[in-house]
Amino acid sequence: MRSFMHETRPARVVFGKGSRQFLSRELDLLGIRRAVVITTPEQIGLGQQIADILQGRCAGVLNKAVMHVPIDVARATIERARQLGADGCVAAGGGSTIGLAKAIALESNLLILALPTTYAGSEMTPLYGITDDGEKRTGRDSRVMPRSVIYDPELTLSLPVQLSMTSGMNAIAHAAEALYAADGSPIYDLMAEEGIRALAAALPRLHEVPGDHDARSDALYGAWLCGTVLGNVQMGLHHKLCHTLGGSFNLPHAEVHAVVLPYALAYNASSAPHAMTRIARALHGDDAVRVLRALGRTLGTPRSLRELGMPHDGLDRAADLIVEKAYPNPRPIARIAIRELLEQAYTGAEPG
Repeated sequence: MRSFMHETRPARVVFGKGSRQFLSRELDLLGIRRAVVITTPEQIGLGQQIADILQGRCAGVLNKAVMHVPIDVARATIERARQLGADGCVAAGGGSTIGLAKAIALESNLLILALPTTYAGSEMTPLYGITDDGEKRTGRDSRVMPRSVIYDPELTLSLPVQLSMTSGMNAIAHAAEALYAADGSPIYDLMAEEGIRALAAALPRLHEVPGDHDARSDALYGAWLCGTVLGNVQMGLHHKLCHTLGGSFNLPHAEVHAVVLPYALAYNASSAPHAMTRIARALHGDDAVRVLRALGRTLGTPRSLRELGMPHDGLDRAADLIVEKAYPNPRPIARIAIRELLEQAYTGAEPG
């Protein structure tokens, strides 16, 4: 019999096609009178659309969000939000946008309302990451957890096909690691397996027909489940690998997750057989690593770190950073084995 504790964190979720129309109502419930809208430079059009919905309640559109939340960008945006007299943030976008809103909340205690446009899952977590001097610092703080999340599948229709695939694999990674988390529970196991199943079913349909509204809705549903478990249990080796590679070598976040996941699972497989069984079942196969690699092949996701621009002479430094601090993982973290894993992921060799 397993022993566990189960704890949930408060988060209001509004899900459905066209649900962005409820923005003002959600701000009322949070007591927000003037909100800054946070986006990336590429999503300024979306930011203006949200500003139009908010009308006089929009304090301004700040479109400086970039990958890995560089500390100088965070500081400049925090100062601008103060100048505009904002008492809340509306983060419209993916992990970079929501990450920047979290940096603002960490410093200023402003409440966040999130409108995700990718499958990253950051909107459902109290986790944050800020990159300073080439190193990504991560943490957990209840202040950065969005208080309301509006999941509108229509906002994901413009997400490019390739990014949809890698973002979906990123979400699957959250659930996969949740299934062997030391602080998991039966409820989060159910959510994780269902999240993997929903995404694995939706992503091939999106690959074929990017405008399939039902598939977009199913993928966003899966991402919500995967993001929820990410926010409530501790992640292991896979996420440590991805944060290190992304933050220290400026590699694209979702693509790194897509490449690394099979290798991290192969590393942990013998120490987490229960998790591997559930992952394989969600993927309708008999071997989690093999079926996951096949799914990536079908979706056309990157196969190696070399494709993403990882320098080969950086692998030793990455291995050192990964073993530097202790963190929970079903299999002990050994430097030689981690270096071998990174070499395999660099070349795209079969995991294991």
